[in-house]
Amino acid sequence: MIIDELNIEDVSPGDIKDEEPLFGKKLGLDSIDAVEIVFQVERTFGVAIKDMKEGRPALQSIHTLAAFIEKRLSQ
Repeated sequence: MIIDELNIEDVSPGDIKDEEPLFGKKLGLDSIDAVEIVFQVERTFGVAIKDMKEGRPALQSIHTLAAFIEKRLSQ
């Protein structure tokens, strides 16, 4: 979803390790991309990231984002 929706070129989903930071040199994501990820998570999974307090830790890596989504879906 991240690769497709953010139109990231030269990186495939398999190139991103689960614990690798989403925001850094490899993907080059910025705050605008974070807003798009938040939008896509809500659209795709029905899970809202309400503010930066919960968003910052959730958007650290694929692993933290998946864990956040799974936790919200199980509540």
